[in-house]
Amino acid sequence: MALLEAVILEAGDLALKFFKSNMKHWKKDDNSPVTEADIAVNQLLKERLLAPRPDYGWLSEETEDDNVRLGKRRLWVVDPIDGTRAFLRGRDDWTISIAVVENGAAVTAAVYHPTSSALFTAVKGAGAYLNNKPIRTTHTPRLQQCRMAANSGAFSPDRWQFPWPDMAITSYNSMALRLCQVAHGHEDATLTIRSKKDWDLAAADLLVQEAGGKVSNLDGDPLVYNCNHPDHENIAAAGPELHSLLMQQILVE
Repeated sequence: MALLEAVILEAGDLALKFFKSNMKHWKKDDNSPVTEADIAVNQLLKERLLAPRPDYGWLSEETEDDNVRLGKRRLWVVDPIDGTRAFLRGRDDWTISIAVVENGAAVTAAVYHPTSSALFTAVKGAGAYLNNKPIRTTHTPRLQQCRMAANSGAFSPDRWQFPWPDMAITSYNSMALRLCQVAHGHEDATLTIRSKKDWDLAAADLLVQEAGGKVSNLDGDPLVYNCNHPDHENIAAAGPELHSLLMQQILVE
C-alpha cells in the first residue's frame, strides 16, 4: 500500500499537468478517446509499479493485453485515467485507479481523484478509507428517492419488466468514481448496463466491499477478475440493504 499510495499520487500530479491543456488526443479502434495524458500516466505507473514488483502481471487500459498475466499469482490492474471523456472536456469526474488482483479478486486498491485530492484506499479485510479516514456505505432502506449514480437512460421503461421508482440520479463519467461515491456514502447505489473492464472496476469494487457494501453483476454474482476476457456486462453496487432491493427489482421471474 505504501508503494501504491506514493505512485498514484505522483501519477495524479502528472495528469494534472495535462488537465485543461491543449493536449493531443485521438480515437482508439473501438472509437473511445485517448490522450497523451493517458499514455504518459500509464508509462509512469508501469515503470514505478513493475520495477519493485517484477513478478507481478500487468493489465491496463492503455497497454496491449496478453495472456502472460493469466499465469501470474498477482497482477496490477490499472486505469491511468478513468473518465477520459470528462478529462478531455475539463470536467472533474475522472480518476486514476489501481488494484492488486490475486485469485480473481482485488486485495489492495487505490483510487485517486486528483482535482479534489481525494485518495480512496483499501486492503482486503482491513476496511476502506478516504484520506486515511474510515468510510462506510449508507443503509438506505428503499429505492424510492435513493441517490443513484448512473446514466438515466439505464432505467428506460422498455428495458425492464417493472418500472423503477423515482430516484435522485447523478451521472459520473468515471465508473471508479461512481463506486467510490457509494463506498463513502455520498451516493447510495450505482448501476450500469454498459459493459465495463477489469480496470474500470477492480480497485473500486474492493473499496465498496471493505466499506460494508456489495458489488455484483445483475445476476447477483460477484465480479471475477483476471479472466481471459476482462469484460463485465453490467454492475450493481450499494449498501447491503439497498443492494438486496436492487436485486429484487432486477431479478424478477
